[in-house]
Amino acid sequence: MKKSMRILCVILISLLCIQSYGQSYGIKAGLNLANFLDKDDDDTYSDDYKMNMGFHVGGTLDYPLTDLLSLETGLLLTTKGMKIEEEFLGANITAKLNLFYLDIPITLKAGYDLGGAKIYGVIGPYVGMGLSGKIKTEVEYQGDTETETEDIVWGNDEAEDDLKRLDFGLTFGAGAEINVIQIGASYDFGLMNTSPYTENGYKTNNRVLKFSVGYRFGL
Repeated sequence: MKKSMRILCVILISLLCIQSYGQSYGIKAGLNLANFLDKDDDDTYSDDYKMNMGFHVGGTLDYPLTDLLSLETGLLLTTKGMKIEEEFLGANITAKLNLFYLDIPITLKAGYDLGGAKIYGVIGPYVGMGLSGKIKTEVEYQGDTETETEDIVWGNDEAEDDLKRLDFGLTFGAGAEINVIQIGASYDFGLMNTSPYTENGYKTNNRVLKFSVGYRFGL
């Protein structure tokens, strides 16, 4: 897994160094609605999970391949995780898992010029590395609230660790470009089982819906 991350980092650095005609740089940021697929061979536990609100921000690079196609990559700080809301014996319990990742998407982008505006679609893989994470639990009972926060332990030990650092999957989306402004939505479909605990087929996959606004330079 570490080898895969190093290879993709080398790819990104190589792309940064390439002098390509018509290439453009950009920044983008926006809203994340994150959740998990959390299941084993007997049950899907994430059916009761809620989307956890977060954000993403970072830089992008766009390399034209043809008049209609380009390769888009970048480096994004993005949040993932999930939320649970339950009521038990008169107490309202809320648990939020907030995870910070550094993601590198490498997507094929197809665009069509409508005259003054351009619509586009993107699809391709991404790889992410977990940076930090916390789980915050709030219990409200009869007007009193107790809060507890714990750090996520990253690693591959099923007895000691909470989540694996490496994540990868498929991202796809669509949007529009008006001059230097880009507006879009995308969905990250995690393929990597990020749980170190795998008994009875247990697995956890990231799911993130993103809404982005970007600004492109070099046009």
